[in-house]
Amino acid sequence: HRAEFGALVTDFTMIKGGCLHRANGGYLVVEVGGLLANPLAWDALKRAIKNSSIRTEGMGAQLQMVSTVTLEPEPIPLDLKVLLIGDPMTYYVLHQVDEDFRKLFKVKADFGARFDRKPASCRHYAQFVAARCHEEGLLPFERDAVARVVNYGSRLAGHQKKLSTRFGEIADLVREASYWAKKRGASQTAPEDVQKAVNQGIYRSNRAEEQIQEMIDEGAIRVDVDGEVIGQVNGLSVLALGDYEFGKPSRITVRTYTGRTGVVSLDREAKLSGRIYDKGLLTLNGYLGGKYAQDAPLSLSASISFEQLYEEIEGDSASSTELYALLSSLSGVPIKQGFAVTGSVDQQGYVQPIGGANEKIEGFFLTCKHKGLTGEQGVLIPEQNVVNLMLRDEVRQAVADGRFHIYPVRTIDEGLEILTGVPAGELQEDGSYPEDSIHGLVAARLQEIGANLKETGKTAAEEAEEAETGGSVHVEAAADQAGDAEEAPDADAAPDDGDASSETENQPVQPS
Repeated sequence: HRAEFGALVTDFTMIKGGCLHRANGGYLVVEVGGLLANPLAWDALKRAIKNSSIRTEGMGAQLQMVSTVTLEPEPIPLDLKVLLIGDPMTYYVLHQVDEDFRKLFKVKADFGARFDRKPASCRHYAQFVAARCHEEGLLPFERDAVARVVNYGSRLAGHQKKLSTRFGEIADLVREASYWAKKRGASQTAPEDVQKAVNQGIYRSNRAEEQIQEMIDEGAIRVDVDGEVIGQVNGLSVLALGDYEFGKPSRITVRTYTGRTGVVSLDREAKLSGRIYDKGLLTLNGYLGGKYAQDAPLSLSASISFEQLYEEIEGDSASSTELYALLSSLSGVPIKQGFAVTGSVDQQGYVQPIGGANEKIEGFFLTCKHKGLTGEQGVLIPEQNVVNLMLRDEVRQAVADGRFHIYPVRTIDEGLEILTGVPAGELQEDGSYPEDSIHGLVAARLQEIGANLKETGKTAAEEAEEAETGGSVHVEAAADQAGDAEEAPDADAAPDDGDASSETENQPVQPS
C-alpha cells in the first residue's frame, strides 16, 4: 500500500514476489532463528506448505486489523522443499510445542560439532583455508601455517583426533592471520602469524583472567604452589565468559574430627552448590564406607570447603580432589602443594574424565609461572583425558623441558602416591592395610574415632537431638535423675555423667 491524500491505495504493480515465489519448484533454505523472530512469517510458511499454495496478503489482513478492501490475487500453486537450519535446542523446543512442525518437517539431519581428524579431513581444512584466501583476497598460507589452523580446529574440538565444525571461527582466524602477515610485509602467511592471531584473540578476552591472576600474585587469593600441607589440595575450575574460557586454581581444604555427621560440604550448606556437585559429594561417603567400614560402622565428621570461592559450584570434577584432601586429613600425611588435581571419582575409587582439561592445566601453569616454576609442579588429570590435550605452545615446551608435569591417573591410589610420596597400601589377606600406608593410617584413625565415640557414649540420635535443642535434653535428663533420687533415696545411685549406657554400643605424559 501507499498513502495518497490520507488514504491507503494499491494496485497490481505493487505486488512483489517473495522467497517462496523465487524458490517455487526448487529448494528454500531458511535460518529458523530469523524465521521465528517474525511469528507472522512462520505461520505463513506453515500455511503455504500445508495448502501447497502461496496467498498474497498484507500484514493487516493477516492480523485482521484492516477492513479496507484490497487486492487479493489468486493463490499460486507451490511445489518446493523447505530446509530449516538451526541449533539442536530450537529443534527440540519446536518438536515439543508445535504440532504443525512435527507433521511438516519429518526428516532430520543432525550435524555434529566435530568430525574425525583424518588425512582427508585435514585436506578439507586446507581447501577451506585456500577458498577463504581466494574469495577474500587474503595472503596464501604456508604449509606449516595451514597445520597451525588444523591444530586450532582440534583445540576447538577439544580432542586430538577430532576437528571442529565451527568454521566461522576458523575463517576469522584465517583473516586475522593474513592481516598480521600483511602488516609485517610478508607475501605469505606464516605459522607465527597464525599464532599471533590466536594470542591476540586471547588478549582481547582475558581481562578477567588477568585480574584474578593479579589477585593471586598479590596474595589476595591464596594459592600455594610449593611446600606440603595436611588436608589441602589445589583444585581446578573453569570460568566461561562469553567466547573465552580459562582455568582458575582454588584451595580445597578438609578438617576431620570425632563425630558421626559424615562428610559435610560448607558450600552445600551455604546453598552454593548444584545437584551434580552434591552427587559427587555423596559419592565420597560411598567410597569411604566401601573401603573402611566392612567390619564396623563408619564414624566420621568432616567439613570440606572451596576456600575463597563465592560463586555457585556445579559439576563433580573436583570430587577426586576432595577425596585426596579428606584422606590426607584422616591419615595425617601432607600433600605436596606443587600439584593441582582435577577429575571425578566413582565409589570404587576409579578416576573419571572431565571437561575443560586444557583450560585447567593452563590456568594452574600460569599461576606456577608467576610464582616461579620449580620443576616439581604439575597437574593430575584422569587418564582418559590425555586424548583431549591440545595445550598452548608455552605449556608444551615447559613439559618437554621438565619444568612442568602432567600426570594421568586411573585410580585414587595412583594419585595418592604422586601427591604424598607414600604408598597407598594394598588390602592384605587378613582384611587390613599396611600400617605405614595411607589406607592403613586412615583405617587406624577411623577406628580411633569410633573408640572415642564409644567412650563418650553418645549415639547419633542423641547428637542430633542435642544439636536441635541446644543441650536442653541433657538438662531435663539431669532434672529427672535428681527427681528419681529424691523419690528413692535408698536406691544405688549411678554416677551422674549421662554416659552409663554407653558400655553396650605414575609417570608424566608428554604433550602431543
